[in-house]
Amino acid sequence: MTLSVLTLVKDRPGHLAQLIEGLRRSDAIPYELVVVDMGSEPPVEASELPFPTRIIRLDGGGLPLAAARNAAACAASGESLLFLDVDCIPMRGLAQSMADALASQDALICAQVRYLGPDDARGDWQEAELLGRSSGHPERRFPAHGIRQVENAGLFWSLVFGIHRERFFGLGGFDEAFTGYGAEDTDFGFRARAAGLPLMFMGGPGAFHQHHDSFEPPLQHLADIVRNAQTFRERWDRWPMEGWLAAFREMGVVCWDEHTLRIERLPTQWEMERARVANVA
Repeated sequence: MTLSVLTLVKDRPGHLAQLIEGLRRSDAIPYELVVVDMGSEPPVEASELPFPTRIIRLDGGGLPLAAARNAAACAASGESLLFLDVDCIPMRGLAQSMADALASQDALICAQVRYLGPDDARGDWQEAELLGRSSGHPERRFPAHGIRQVENAGLFWSLVFGIHRERFFGLGGFDEAFTGYGAEDTDFGFRARAAGLPLMFMGGPGAFHQHHDSFEPPLQHLADIVRNAQTFRERWDRWPMEGWLAAFREMGVVCWDEHTLRIERLPTQWEMERARVANVA
């Protein structure tokens, strides 16, 4: 079974280089790598790799995550798709393990992610060392080996996941009604469940999440999150991203209750700096 690896990037050349280095070291060389460049400056350029690589340029501003993932899938020619966020370094066994899992399962399969510190994978690195330094996600528990079905569709995450290409398009891909950042992946997980496609967590080889500064809650995406949460609520009659919405409400930047969500004000610069944290998903 052919496996295409897909990633999205905007102005993260260092992260992309380490993702590619991980693929270079893979036990099973991927069938191809598809990179969707969401307006990087300078633009991403192809380099000489031991597997075919194609770069799709998607301009328009912001982070059009749903549209970019769909563009990547449209450009891919493999029978199965492995989506990797650009800040993830695939372990050497990930591609083969995902290909094997998809060969035996018609499912939406998430691989585990281990989080690196600020000084990890910045130069030469060995996978065994990164395994020793990294830590797992505190809330998403993966089996040590094999795969386990997960009933909660809200636990789907788009950092590292695999799906049959035919299934991806049968679901309609990611819904581009979700623009920018937030909820497009939760909606995809819910639609997969509604279509009878099981969500599974795969143990064994996964990926390393590269350290980077971010915000908790993600105030830099406030407008996207509010807009997408409203879209999700209209469709599924429940709110997504409740932890973030509660944090926004506590700060006073949104008004949110069971039926209503709206922005009350923009965060101050002081609030933005206070929310800045490191190495979050």
